[in-house]
Amino acid sequence: MFSSNSEREAAIQTYGWTPVPHDLDLLLKQHSEAPSGAAAPIISVSSIPLPPSELAKKVHEYAKKELPVETYNHCLRVYYFGQAILQHVFPSWKTDTFDEMYFLTCLLHDIGTTDKNITSTLMSFEFAGALLSHTLLTSLSSPPPQTENITESIIRHQDIGTEGTQTRISALTQLATIYDNMGLREELVARGTIEEVVGKWPRRGWSGCFARTLRRENGLKGWSNSRRLGENAFPEGVENNKLMAPYDAAT
Repeated sequence: MFSSNSEREAAIQTYGWTPVPHDLDLLLKQHSEAPSGAAAPIISVSSIPLPPSELAKKVHEYAKKELPVETYNHCLRVYYFGQAILQHVFPSWKTDTFDEMYFLTCLLHDIGTTDKNITSTLMSFEFAGALLSHTLLTSLSSPPPQTENITESIIRHQDIGTEGTQTRISALTQLATIYDNMGLREELVARGTIEEVVGKWPRRGWSGCFARTLRRENGLKGWSNSRRLGENAFPEGVENNKLMAPYDAAT
């Protein structure tokens, strides 16, 4: 793919392969750019436009067609919660390519959980979804270093741990999916931002919906990657998402 080391290094910089701590608490401690003690600002959904490229539009159309509305809404919430975290905590991460790459990752990160895809493979849904996404993005002429970072981030979006490193795209995807799924680190996003995002893309009982998906995945695949987060503890943690409970009840 690369004809020289300089070309390889340029791709690493352009397509967001900068390593950051795998441990999200350590990441926030060492890399947060938020002023000490500053509360997260309320960020309007209208202030964060979706990436306008043809690639983004085509993948968005694909996701809207393939995903159940509950999962599609989750993907958009993850995008906006991630953007809110980015603006508040990691503003220097923004590059010309970051928003589009993060948007594509959000749209595709749960593609492996659809009724069709979860039963069509023995692989864990993250890995199967990553392969589907790699094929899709390649067919749409996404640059290989971009496609590969998105693919790796989808594989690792439930790879919660404390050792090693990951890319910035992967780290932000983890922070935002955990925020929407379990309500952890609630200080990262303002309550007003939550209300705007949920108002635009309602949860529709997402906590129960995703917990059922996890139990289905674990029942079908005794080796599933989701089990490493706790076969019962993980879905129960999703069901007991206290931060998002009022919004689940409202839909």
